Amino acid sequence: MPVSVTPTPPDTGVPASARRKAYWNIILPLFLTSVIAYIDRVNIGYAALTMNRDLGFNAEVFGLGAGIFFAGYFLFEIPGALIAERFSARLWLARIMISWGLVSGLMAFMTTPWEFYLIRFLLGVAEASLYPVIYVSCIPRWFSAGERARAIALMLTSLQAAGVVGAPLAGWLTGKPMFGMAGWQVLFLLEAIPAVVLGVVVIYWMADWPREARWLTGAEREHLERQFAAEQAAKAAVRRYSLREALSDREVLKLALIYFLWITGFWGFNYWMPTVLKDLSGWENTMIGQVVAGAMLVSLAASAYTGHSSSRRDEKRWHCAVHLLAAGAAMAAGTFVRDPAVYLIFLFITAVGVYAPMSVWWSYPTAFLSGPAAAGAVGLINSIGNLGGFVGPYVTGWMKESTGSFTGANWYLAASLGAAGVLVLTLRRRPL
Repeated sequence: MPVSVTPTPPDTGVPASARRKAYWNIILPLFLTSVIAYIDRVNIGYAALTMNRDLGFNAEVFGLGAGIFFAGYFLFEIPGALIAERFSARLWLARIMISWGLVSGLMAFMTTPWEFYLIRFLLGVAEASLYPVIYVSCIPRWFSAGERARAIALMLTSLQAAGVVGAPLAGWLTGKPMFGMAGWQVLFLLEAIPAVVLGVVVIYWMADWPREARWLTGAEREHLERQFAAEQAAKAAVRRYSLREALSDREVLKLALIYFLWITGFWGFNYWMPTVLKDLSGWENTMIGQVVAGAMLVSLAASAYTGHSSSRRDEKRWHCAVHLLAAGAAMAAGTFVRDPAVYLIFLFITAVGVYAPMSVWWSYPTAFLSGPAAAGAVGLINSIGNLGGFVGPYVTGWMKESTGSFTGANWYLAASLGAAGVLVLTLRRRPL
């Protein structure tokens, strides 16, 4: 018996007003949190344009340091997701932001490869479970299954918004020494401050449950609580997953493998893209930041459309697979190009392909799992997937150092994205 998808409420009355307020008071702070998190993750790629030379880091050292973030992420992902689900998602998000802001600021003072590795590992520990908490313990409590992909799509435009804002800023800062420090040091310090500030703000802005939200009316609270309870009951009527069953479910394990392959290509592309583009074009850092911002704008529009289309058509597999296959093909084709203007075409296609399906992807596991089972499963998918965030950047750096070229690494990343796209089509047409 399939779980019935709650239809999107009409844009009138209590359902509409409750949904609007949830967008402003749940999605907006989550959007800002994700913007800051993503800027703090990828600023290392722009810092590398001058940091590697200043500190004497070769491609292999940088690749390992960039990727080791995800080792810390992996170890603490599932425990963090379970803690948030059991206690308070809002307070756990605040803890994540404050701790990662403090650790991120330490990047400005590192001088050796081992300090680089240690701080990046601790940054992963600090940020672990951020997105599972968002996908499992925040959004499903406020949005119906029919609205969830659209809500996640809007929240995840934060990734490209971070690129639009962060890429030009990072490109500019890396060439601007200030306060007696190199530009890359200023970059790490300035971009750490918003995480700490927003961490404090979130404590007072968000709510864990509709019944605790002071910004809702009594009727709106009752509507959202009833909507959430009805969806949980519908899932339980089909099958109630224990945490152990969710972690060993074949579909969950397949999702973890797909995400591993996807994130291998995703972070290999993101961390090394500024360096690859600079090597190919010789452009100034500021120009590279502006070009990347353009790619993020295009992929942002594609993400919004993909989430809307998936919700409207109630389809997930093809909305993910087509993008991933296109990203793999574009990355592979880019290895044959030496003209920077032509290369940008493939860069833009790759950016759209690796970003646009995210909203659809994270609405999939919560369509058939809930509670601790969903928290554990999403934590497992995200943690195993993010091991690809270690593999992709490290293998790219190792292959560049070994061969003197990014060609082999780009083929490896392209193959990972293509394999992820193919495997998405093997998922069940509907989660249940």
